[in-house]
Order: sequence, then structure tokens, then C-alpha cells
Amino acid sequence: MQEKEQVYQGQVEKALSGFYYIRSQADGQIYQTRARGQFRNTNTKPLVGDYVDFIKTEGDQGYLVAIHDRKNALVRPAVANVDLAFLVCSVVEPQISPKLIDRYLVYLESLAIQPLIYFSKLDLLNQSDYADYLLARRLYESVGYQVFDNLDAHERLDELASLTQDQLMVVVGQSGVGKSTFLNQVLPELALETGAVSQALGRGRHTTRHVELHHLLGGQIVDTPGFSSISFDHLDKRDLASCFPEMRDLAPYCKFRECTHIPEPKCAVKAGLVEGTISQERYDSYLQLFEEISQIKPDYR
Repeated sequence: MQEKEQVYQGQVEKALSGFYYIRSQADGQIYQTRARGQFRNTNTKPLVGDYVDFIKTEGDQGYLVAIHDRKNALVRPAVANVDLAFLVCSVVEPQISPKLIDRYLVYLESLAIQPLIYFSKLDLLNQSDYADYLLARRLYESVGYQVFDNLDAHERLDELASLTQDQLMVVVGQSGVGKSTFLNQVLPELALETGAVSQALGRGRHTTRHVELHHLLGGQIVDTPGFSSISFDHLDKRDLASCFPEMRDLAPYCKFRECTHIPEPKCAVKAGLVEGTISQERYDSYLQLFEEISQIKPDYR
């Protein structure tokens, strides 16, 4: 009678050339594994960050046999179970775009990923534009987001560590804002190539590599800069307001349970807009995204 294979649990820390490197929960050792054939049959691909079952063969080799349920999954970088994202936003080249920042924040909120805003290139900012930067920063801090910048992050490492403890983190943002530079600062051993910003296009070159987890400030961070374009195919327009923390807090006080905060009377969000507790800028972003999501045609495949 064939002996039953013992199954171990672990987390995928690196994916490279068809191999999945799993850190075992039992002994902390890294095992180089291949995925069993059933994943090809179901068109399922293991991702870095996945919690998985695997069996050992010889030495540090093995086979990945099952993927546990995911909290979320990103395409670029290809990673699962993300807890926190450093949203890198430059103050110059390219300049701050509140609408674009809101777009990223909504996307992250929709995937239950905590955004942490990091403003870069403050050392290139001239004095006349500094006031605009402060206004943008105060807006997002007033909403409840943690905001750091490239001049104060080193002085606030203890504060950062309190946020990153036991978190799986990614770095995301528009091309050219300094994502690779940020990763190089927090993980100097990476030595990622940084892409120069194209003056003609106003964006940078992608400088991605394979995906791997590294330990940082009590958590794990993906070593590949993340997406620069966003789709909202997964988000229902009725759930959009829940991705704006200030609207999420006021929604229970609206007269109608499924209030969209647009045409309905006795809406607490619109009342907050009048009173100044809801930013007109943020509300305009909400309206724009609501219209965009409304235009997405359902996929019945």
C-alpha cells in the first residue's frame, strides 16, 4: 500500500521561471517547488504571497499542490494577499494630480488594501509650489490617510514600522513618480534601475523584474514596482462610495439605505459637502468615477 504523502503549509516568497519558492510554516526553510498539473487544467496560477499546501520530495525540493483562499490578487505586480500599499506620488515631473491619486486610492480600497501615501521629489519642489503640495497633503490627512514624503520618512521610521508590522506590502503609482527610487531607498540591496521620465510623454519607462518578497520593518514587501494603469471592471457603482472613507462614515445617516449620494434627498454626504466636511474635490472625483463605472458593460462570459 502506497504511503500517503505528507502535506505542509507555507507561503510563496518568489516566483521565477516556473518555480515557486515556498517558505515552510513548519521549519522556516525555503523549498523550491513546481506546481502540480491540476493548476494548468483549471487555468489557475500560484502567485507570490499565496498561502499554499506543498509536499516535499528530496532535500529542499517539492510540489505545490493547493492554493488557499486569497484576500485579493493584483496582476502587476503578480501578488496575492496584499495588506498595505505605498502609493508613490511625485510633486513634480509629473506634478500632483488629485484626480489620479483618488483613482489609485479607490482601487486600493476596493481590494481591501490599506493605502499609505508617499510624496516623492520634494527636494525638486520650488517654494511657490510648496503651498499647493501642503494643501494636497492636508486634504488626504483630513480624510484619515497616513502621509509621508521623501524628506521626512527616515525621521518617522518608528511610525512606519507600527503600520507595516506583519503586513504584505507593495509599491504602486503612476509611471515616473519614483517607485523604483523608493524601493532602492528602503531595500538598498535591490539596486533597481530607475527609469528617466520621458519629457515628451510625461511618464517613465517600466523597470520591472521577477516578483519576490523581502523582509522590511516587520513585514514583507514586494520588490517589483506596481501598476500604473487601473481598471474598475470589478467594482459595482453602488459600492463606490464605500471606497471613500469620509463617505463611508456618513452613509449610515442617509435617508435611503442604498443612497448613491447624487440625486437622493436627505443625503448625509451631500449635507457634508455643504458643511465642508466633504471636500468638493473628492466629491468631484467620486462623480467622475461613478460615471466611468456606470459606462462599463457587463461581461457575461
